[in-house]
This record gives sequence, C-alpha cells and structure tokens, in this order.
Amino acid sequence: MAAVALVLSWNVAGRVRELQERQIEALSGWSPDVLCLQEVTPTNRARWEEFLRDERGMHVAVSPWPSVPRGSRRLAVLVASRAPLEVLAGPALPWPERYLVCRTQLARADVEVHNLHAPLSQKAERVKVRTLEAVFDALAAAPPGVARLIAGDFNTPQYESREGEIHTFARTRAGNIRPAYGERHDRAELALIDGLPSRGWRDAFRALHGYARRDRSWVPLFRGPGYRLDHIIVSPELRADACDYVHAWREERLSDHSAIWADVKPA
Repeated sequence: MAAVALVLSWNVAGRVRELQERQIEALSGWSPDVLCLQEVTPTNRARWEEFLRDERGMHVAVSPWPSVPRGSRRLAVLVASRAPLEVLAGPALPWPERYLVCRTQLARADVEVHNLHAPLSQKAERVKVRTLEAVFDALAAAPPGVARLIAGDFNTPQYESREGEIHTFARTRAGNIRPAYGERHDRAELALIDGLPSRGWRDAFRALHGYARRDRSWVPLFRGPGYRLDHIIVSPELRADACDYVHAWREERLSDHSAIWADVKPA
C-alpha cells in the first residue's frame, strides 16, 4: 500500500506576538509532512522559521522579497517539509514574493510543491490576473510524469453552486461580467480551479465532497457568507484520500482564514 502524506495550507493573516504563538500552539497538534503558509511577513518570519526548523525539525524555505517589503508587498509565502527542500525557479510574476516552488519528497515520491497567495482583484495593474495566468501557464506547460500540487490562498472563487457552476469576482451575483474587470479577469480566476481539473488535476476538496458542501474558508466579521478561497489541487500523478478545512482556527480568530489539509499519495 502506498504511503500517505499530510499536506496542510494556512493563510496566517500576518499574525505576530500573542496571536502568532496561539497559531503555533494550534499547529503543534498536527504533524504535516508539507506545510504551506501564506502572509509570512518580515516581522513574523523569524518565529515561524524557529518553530518549524528548530522545534519541529522541518526544512524551511521562504519566498524572497524583491523590493522593500511594505503594504501588500510585505506578504511572502513559506514551504516547510519533513524531507529536504530544493527551491525551484518559478514563472515571472508581478509580485514574486507571493509564490514559491520547491521540490521535496512526499509519501516516498518526488513532488513539486507550489505555494500561491494571489493578490486581491482590486489591486492595480492587473496583478491578480497576471499572477494567475502565469502560474497556470507554467503548470499547464510542465512536462507530465512529475507529481505536483499547488496549495494556498487563490482569492477565488466568489461562488460555487450545488450544480458545480463557478462564479469569479469578475462577475456580479447575477453572473454578469463586471465591465471594470472583463472576461480576461474571469478566465484568469478560473484557470487554476477549473482549468487545471479539466486537464486531469483534482481539486482535493471538491473531488471528495462534491458541490453539496458549502464550506467557506474566509468569512467577513460583520457581513456576507464568505468565500472558499483556500485550495489544494493535485496533478494526475497524485491522489487525495481525504481533505477538509480546519474552520475552528478561523472561528477562534487565530486568522481570518481556515486552514485546509489533505492526505496525499502517489496515484
């Protein structure tokens, strides 16, 4: 029987000090083989590395900041693995600190781990669109036969119906394209969550639970139902035997995002 590995992804919302320590306490009850974090900042990075590398014995890589980290450009991503990591070159992105690719071993097999934190739709210069397009193009053009997974906060979709209809943030609640965003934005937001599955990849959560589950991984404090923004998607060389969200961490306000986990093994 093939070995099974635990993959966990969490947008930690840039938490520092007491809240970061509470996040660390929550993670201490888990033993992921691969951990992907989003919203790692210059302030919380050292503590995350100390916890994961020194206290948990994991190998750690953090995406570099190519410019002075301020505002939305303060947010990097982190990959930690029980097996050694090799950082790989990724596609050219407008905000490269939001993406990290590493080669490691998962369930006794070589695997590429892609960690993504997509920018918000309203950010200038179409940085969200350009990011999602470039990441999808790189994954779609990658040679087959290599196990890959992409995890993180994709900041999409806006809505999923029980029949499997997906609406991006480029559309109104009625399903019409917003003129300010356009069809290109719509296609870009669908690329990873719909385009990859059309090529044989699997959205781990939807493949196991279908569209009947109404989980939201990000919920505003005061209005609206929230959105399922956090994902784990695996290539045809992998399969997910289990996948779910850890909503309790969001409900306890450790972050504004739920974590997502999946049990993954070679297909």
